[in-house]
Amino acid sequence: MQTQSVLESLPDDMDFATLLEASLADSLPSRGDIVTGTVMAIDSYGLIVDIGWKRDGIVPRKDLERLQVDISEFENGREIDVMVIRLEDSEGNLILSVSQARQVEDWKNAEALMNAGELWTGTVIEANRGGLIVPFGNLRGFIPASHVADLPRGLNDEDRQREMSKLVGQDVTVKIIEVNRKRRRLVLSQRDAQRGNREARKQVLLDELNEGDVTNGVVSGLRDFGAFVDLGGADGLIHISELAWHRVEHPKEILSVGDEVDVYVLRLDNEGKRIGLSLKRLQENPWTLIDEIYHVGQLVEGVISRIADFGVFISLEPGIEALLHSSQIDNEIAPNMREGQRILTRIISIEADKQRLGLSLKEVTFEEYNPWFETQEADAVVLYSEDELAEAETTHDEDADAGAVVTDSVQSDELAETAEASAGE
Repeated sequence: MQTQSVLESLPDDMDFATLLEASLADSLPSRGDIVTGTVMAIDSYGLIVDIGWKRDGIVPRKDLERLQVDISEFENGREIDVMVIRLEDSEGNLILSVSQARQVEDWKNAEALMNAGELWTGTVIEANRGGLIVPFGNLRGFIPASHVADLPRGLNDEDRQREMSKLVGQDVTVKIIEVNRKRRRLVLSQRDAQRGNREARKQVLLDELNEGDVTNGVVSGLRDFGAFVDLGGADGLIHISELAWHRVEHPKEILSVGDEVDVYVLRLDNEGKRIGLSLKRLQENPWTLIDEIYHVGQLVEGVISRIADFGVFISLEPGIEALLHSSQIDNEIAPNMREGQRILTRIISIEADKQRLGLSLKEVTFEEYNPWFETQEADAVVLYSEDELAEAETTHDEDADAGAVVTDSVQSDELAETAEASAGE
């Protein structure tokens, strides 16, 4: 028989009992092994678990408390996975762990999610100076402060922690960026998750939208160069030049974060994943009405909006900016002009198709400018000095006196002629 040949091949000094003991030793669990056992009893110390060995193992109550579950979940006869922690403690007990067995499964799940690049949603339970704590099964996932989305920059440690504390109790979607079992590091990123979500959503928008469409969004951010509008999970940009037909120094003059706006889809860049928007394309272009509003020779008042080497730009009304060329400004007046001043000028040219309107200051007379200047409450360009005003008034008075003398002389001559005619009759 087969058994007999095996026994005959054993050394003379090894009996069957020794062989059985050696065979059992090979099947004994080792520290760190995960095995399946059956709950035999629940007592004040924890669980008694049969793992099919020569003695039962113990899962300490402290280990169960780490799971934050009701101990009644582990009813008698239930099969559970446990990790072998110690083969024998000081009292000869086999020590097992349910929490660490479950953590091994959590590590595997975390690695799978990281390798697949998939997103995961958890609840923030704690905020500290370094970041946020989010449980991942029985593991503690960590989101560094640098990976917390929408966290204001430039905050000190105290203010940063205060901002992050607002997220405690909230669900956050994250991407797993590091899994290190040996160092027990599970690092998560809310920022990367949002970036991935927004990029995917932006591609959907690029496929759905067409240039020329009008869509709705919410202003999500303001920068010096324009305003970002959330179109539903992805942002488009309204460049500052597309906010209004008139000159805008900063988007805050037109919009505020949180404003709901209708926007015109100006351009779509599939390669660069950019969506260009416009606000002013939904407004009437004032230059289309320029010929109805203005004519050459008309006196117009406006505000100096820009000063350049070749002249001064005058804002006549929202969307209409005209040029007062340096050749149409007296050299003595030009150095004293500054942005924000009001001024009265005359229109000397109109090119509606090129959106150009030319002005002149030299074409405005004293009799036209001075009465207007005297009515201005805001800062206005001074066209004449006090001496020039005094001289002009003196000249005006002298002209008036001269006119009166001439009138009197004429009237005297007429009276004399009338008297002579009467005498002749």
